[in-house]
Amino acid sequence: MSDIRAKKYTVSGGYEINITETGSGPSVVFIHGSGPGASGVSNFKQNYKVFSEAGFHVMLPDLIGYGQSSMPEGIDYTLQLFSSTLYEALQQAGVKKATLIGNSLGGGIAIQIALDHPSFVDRLILMSPGCIEPLDVYFAMPGIAKMKSDFGSLDFTIADQRRLITNLMYESERFITDELVAERFEVARRQPKDVIARMRTPNFQPRLNELKMPILGFWGFQDQFLPESGARYFMEQCEDARFMTFNKVGHWVQVERAKEFNAYSIEFLQGT
Repeated sequence: MSDIRAKKYTVSGGYEINITETGSGPSVVFIHGSGPGASGVSNFKQNYKVFSEAGFHVMLPDLIGYGQSSMPEGIDYTLQLFSSTLYEALQQAGVKKATLIGNSLGGGIAIQIALDHPSFVDRLILMSPGCIEPLDVYFAMPGIAKMKSDFGSLDFTIADQRRLITNLMYESERFITDELVAERFEVARRQPKDVIARMRTPNFQPRLNELKMPILGFWGFQDQFLPESGARYFMEQCEDARFMTFNKVGHWVQVERAKEFNAYSIEFLQGT
């Protein structure tokens, strides 16, 4: 496997988007979700090396407001801001076509880019994708309610960080380490509250029929953040979609069922 390398790209607004890369071959872009402390490498530690070893050029961007990318304050974090800054950075990196792999907010960003730039997106792999329900549906989900409450407080502690990661998974004790909590807390304590409090996302459910590329999706049946019933929208509206639902799995299929996620996704990418 090639060495891991990272570079920051200056995009519109003077913001910097950090992208970590490894491997060579067709490009796959892992797009992380929201939440305190999230970043590309942190969210996909159990996945990206397997994809690189399978012959893919893996890209792990940090969204604006996350990881090592710019963290502006006093702005609305709109889905268009997330998607346009990421797309611009990928263009600067020389990517002409890619498969987008998005979890949660990252799934919504992948859908936005696929709608805005359909010729750029070869395939979509979506894990509990966001932006396909009205906001009141999401805000009623227990995981999102807890995240907004904890991160919105003035005294966000490392114990709060651990609790938020715990809510992401069904059997979290199998996956949470002190190292993971500390890594994400180091990012979270630098993040502006606006990244959650002023996030603005649309509902793409009426437009899913515009997605013509092949789609592979995953959902945890016990997801506390996004209702797994959302998979039906893709099945009903998209020309070429298949979704898998896993029992005793929460919001992070790519972590809780990493081996299966990696195998099914690589098979999908290889067209077999």
